[in-house]
Amino acid sequence: MLRFATIGSGWITDEYIHGAKDSGLWELSAVYSRDRARGEAYAQKHGAKLVFTDIEGLAACKEVDAVYIASPNAAHYSQCKALLQAGKHVICEKPLCAQAQKVRELVTLAEEKNLVFLEAIMFMHLPQRAVLEEALQKIGQLSLAKIDFCQRSSKLDSFLEGQVPNIFNPQLETGSLMDLGVYCVYPALHLFGKPESFTADAIKLNTGADGNGIITMKYPDKLVTLTYSKLGQAGANTDFQGNEGTVYVESISRLANISLWHKDGSTEKIYGEDEKYKLMGWEAKDFHRYITEPEKSREEYAHCKELSIWVAEFLEEARRHLGIRFESDGGA
Repeated sequence: MLRFATIGSGWITDEYIHGAKDSGLWELSAVYSRDRARGEAYAQKHGAKLVFTDIEGLAACKEVDAVYIASPNAAHYSQCKALLQAGKHVICEKPLCAQAQKVRELVTLAEEKNLVFLEAIMFMHLPQRAVLEEALQKIGQLSLAKIDFCQRSSKLDSFLEGQVPNIFNPQLETGSLMDLGVYCVYPALHLFGKPESFTADAIKLNTGADGNGIITMKYPDKLVTLTYSKLGQAGANTDFQGNEGTVYVESISRLANISLWHKDGSTEKIYGEDEKYKLMGWEAKDFHRYITEPEKSREEYAHCKELSIWVAEFLEEARRHLGIRFESDGGA
């Protein structure tokens, strides 16, 4: 059993811990928090015996094999680098970094240290992805895909009241594209590869963050539209349209409630819905497998690394199109 630590104390970390423990492959040994009292409370909640308030201490800990990072986006690069340099395997929440060059640097560092460095994106590790890909083979020539993740932010009301929650604060390298759009970019690039070209539009908020956006990716034989928003809730969801039928997906991030609609009008449900912690447990299982069975997992893990770089490149280019700038971008 491998020992892991966590950075971050939000609900997403709760679910990852639950999923990792449920896998039977991981033991939580430590938590990190800048606030000692908060860290101790979080450690007690989840049964970790060690608490760290500085990255250096966590990085040096011999009772930690790997670290799950769910800190604000702007902290990802420095935390990942410090932990990789110290010999820890790292799984970091999306998006890894605002700049693709930083992702490439971290991937290279992990390779030099013979470590696993993984972006925590559920889509790439869920068994139902195979169900989706098999269904796409049944709908003939695909001409249009509409990939959607529009979810009204739980922080929107406080933003409308004049506050600046983290998710709407560009200083933390957040916004709708980075938080939800990434869930759309991943399946598009995984399923169809890099597009010939793309167009992008977004609605900016008074903080400079994007509240929502639409990206249209052009391929030789198809169009793929990505719609994402933190201002409203989706009703249409995701579908892939072929000349023999359509594959409908209620949630692209969780690959929940997948249906196959045939051209004769008949419909069959081919996958239902799983609890969040179980979904994140698949990430934890693959992370463990990449570490403990490197030869068996080599091709799969290589694809994950390559795709994380492609996604970072695409997000960075999309931000340029949309005029979304972060302090870490540098330049004028």
